[in-house]
Amino acid sequence: MKLKSKFTLFTLLFVQFVFSLENNIGDKKPESNFIFKGRVEQVSDKSAFLISSAASVTFSFKGMSTDYYLSTNDSFEHDNYFVLEVDGQYKGRFVVKPGNAQKFSVESSDNKIHVVTIYKATEAANGTVFFDGSKTKNIVPTTSENKKRIEFIGDSITCGMGNDLSIPCHTNHWFDQHNAFWAYGPILSRKLNVDFLLSSISGNGMYRNWNSENGEETSLPDVYTNLYQNKDNSKPFPTDFQPDLVSICLGTNDLSDGDGTKPRLPFSKEKYISNYINFVKNIYNRYPNTKVVLLNSPMVSGEKNDLFLSCLNEIRNNFKDKQISVFEFKEMKPKGCDYHPDIEDHKVLANQLQDYYKKILDEK
Repeated sequence: MKLKSKFTLFTLLFVQFVFSLENNIGDKKPESNFIFKGRVEQVSDKSAFLISSAASVTFSFKGMSTDYYLSTNDSFEHDNYFVLEVDGQYKGRFVVKPGNAQKFSVESSDNKIHVVTIYKATEAANGTVFFDGSKTKNIVPTTSENKKRIEFIGDSITCGMGNDLSIPCHTNHWFDQHNAFWAYGPILSRKLNVDFLLSSISGNGMYRNWNSENGEETSLPDVYTNLYQNKDNSKPFPTDFQPDLVSICLGTNDLSDGDGTKPRLPFSKEKYISNYINFVKNIYNRYPNTKVVLLNSPMVSGEKNDLFLSCLNEIRNNFKDKQISVFEFKEMKPKGCDYHPDIEDHKVLANQLQDYYKKILDEK
């Protein structure tokens, strides 16, 4: 009996030790040389295609400088833009030219450890930015913080289209003013200290797009589950991000009158609501434990906004057992290109959402 008691006690202590060890390991934050976030296709532990708006890579180096390589080799020739952030400070938006990989450098005035993040400034339709960190020197592991998460789903406003006026409007490419770093979602995420992911496509709506009717071309829900946000479904959008909150801002283009050069049918409330309900169901299939916020548009006003809000409320009321809410932006007269918010406008939008989203996240 004594032997059995001692054995039982030993077993109990051993189990407690293993449990304690596992818990301690679990509390440690994982480290990596390169941390990729957003819609990316990772090729190796050092390289990846940055696909969608604000897709990013973070790494740390110790020393006076380091180099990294970017390229834009897709099926079509194009420029692209990225944003550089060093030690939490915005360093500017830069262009990547087509052709061979370009070397970029980060300089420092001291020999300390510095954290670098590269964000894709443009959206998926503008092609990829390929990051190659294989030749990057002085790398030290970066700790990945365990933060809450938001996925922002939307159109050109969510992309940050037309917001960066460091290049005047209509100078060259239609995406020359794209700067996803300064879109309302990333601004808000930095304020709340959360991780974020953007799933947004300029011109897209819930059932029809800015200048096309339903069926003429794909809308965002049609391609949302495809990694590259296009018709190619061979590479699915993974579900490993698992956001605490999904923010949906789609309807500006459904309600638009187009450019007047093509026939435009009256807005279909029935189609909009039906597609929206199915899309939210898809969101909950992917993220069973998330919360959802339905946003109107700061670009829509008057009777259209009344119609917009009535649709969103009807969609919300369809989900009795889910935590879904409706948020109304204040009307805005945007100062960016082609009736889009500029950077200061996006800061206003982020400020409007800040307390509301903080409260929702704190409830989890």
